[in-house]
Amino acid sequence: MGSGIAGSMLGAILARNKVKVLLIDAAAHPKFAIGESTIPYTLVALRTLADRYDVPEIKTLATFTNSTKVLGRKYGIKRHFGYLLHHEGRPQDPREVNQFNTPPSLLHEASHLYRQDTDAYMFHTAIKYGAASRQHFRVSDIDFDDSGVTLSSAEGEQYRARYVVDASGYRSPLADKFELREEPCRFKHHSRSIWNHMVGVPRTDDLFRHSAKDTPPVPWYEGTVHHMFERGWFWVIGFDNHRDSRNPLCSVGLTLDPRRYPKPADMTPEEEFYHHAARFPDIQRQFEGARPVREWVSTGRLQYSSKRCAGDRWFLLAHAGGFLDPLFSRGLSNTAEALNCLSWRLIDAARDGDWSQERFEYVDRLQQGLFDYNDTLVNSAFISWDDYDLWTAVFRIWAWGANTGTSYLHNALAKFHKDGNDQHFKDLEDPPYPGLYWPNHDGFKSLYDEMVEQCEAYELGKVTAREAADTIYAHLERASYVPNYFGFAERKQRFLHPDLKSISKLVYWVLTEADPALKKIMLEHNKETMKAKAVGKKLF
Repeated sequence: MGSGIAGSMLGAILARNKVKVLLIDAAAHPKFAIGESTIPYTLVALRTLADRYDVPEIKTLATFTNSTKVLGRKYGIKRHFGYLLHHEGRPQDPREVNQFNTPPSLLHEASHLYRQDTDAYMFHTAIKYGAASRQHFRVSDIDFDDSGVTLSSAEGEQYRARYVVDASGYRSPLADKFELREEPCRFKHHSRSIWNHMVGVPRTDDLFRHSAKDTPPVPWYEGTVHHMFERGWFWVIGFDNHRDSRNPLCSVGLTLDPRRYPKPADMTPEEEFYHHAARFPDIQRQFEGARPVREWVSTGRLQYSSKRCAGDRWFLLAHAGGFLDPLFSRGLSNTAEALNCLSWRLIDAARDGDWSQERFEYVDRLQQGLFDYNDTLVNSAFISWDDYDLWTAVFRIWAWGANTGTSYLHNALAKFHKDGNDQHFKDLEDPPYPGLYWPNHDGFKSLYDEMVEQCEAYELGKVTAREAADTIYAHLERASYVPNYFGFAERKQRFLHPDLKSISKLVYWVLTEADPALKKIMLEHNKETMKAKAVGKKLF
């Protein structure tokens, strides 16, 4: 149920592997969707799905180059994550910015996905491999028995299946049927959002005239821009930020903590969007002259959670199970990670007929872990925006975790490329901390937990922001599993931008001082990087 990107990728994987699939959706393509920003982990996870399950079309979404070549010149480039902290009534301080990027000489560049096209492309891929489809079919009832599942519409039309995956999102029919939504939602984080696509959005770099030392190594507008302030942030995701793009649109949005900023009854969504932009001079200039191309979307609280995501003959996938916040662009990567573990189980179940809840229990634990760790990460970030120093500590732990998680998955993919043994992926399953970026390392888990504890202690008034930041940085500096010289542990380094000098120092540090687990991950990853570079290829 649901033919968006999650349901369609799963449908393509299953159909390609000779499983009989029906894609049911209450609407039809093309569809407007957010979740447009990708991250390096997304690229590796998509490549893993493509190669492991022999669906090469999924690789199209894993690189900016392929997206543009195959689907047309509608995609934006993503060369970095850019963060600018703002204070009400004041110009943005160039000393309160951060940027995290990866060297384009080694890695394929991530992209800003134009979702109505990517989702339709994956839907058509599933159909090409043999999946059947039924659009404009709204499920009104689902009935389970010992031999299968019956899905019915209000008009009396029915379909019969052995198993149902609900990828329909928030309005999940399965969540309703089994009363799976947690009330109240268990997540700590609170946010609501307003968004649209616009034309004429000024380039972020044109807002400032800073000195060379305050100018980031990569232009702001060539990545995902986050304008942050106390308990809120604006996003700017350009589809028009590359010479090869012919798409004039830019995705824009505002996310707010509703406990600080209740939804006003006397403003339209557009009026509220510009009301908050006007509080910050440079954010106001970011949207001057821009024009919306769709109706504005304004939500209530975004967060929802489910008691469980798996049962006998059913599974809640991705946003049908829960949702947090678009900060850190985790949606598509989390979906791909869950799909990687779910797909082979479904393929095996189609062969042996075992559709029991127990078979899918790990996928449930993984997906719940992804929700929970994303919850504490985003909640910590929202808390930290009161103070730039505290934010930079959260920023570094997120950046290093994301970097390590990417290498962790890629090393399994590299081994798979050598011998085709699927066990390399299965060996990653059931770690002690499923859902954490580095899920099998006690040291990183302790660092992550300290970040969460210190941010929450600051929120409760038990410590000052400076004391919380000092405690986290002390942990970063003594951790042999967080590398030196790259910026992950260096408090004053605003831009995490690797160059030859820093990489050389990092390699020496890894060989002489690094934690053994980190040393193994990085040496394996760097070996594959150098091999790829030697033959003129990129890592992903």
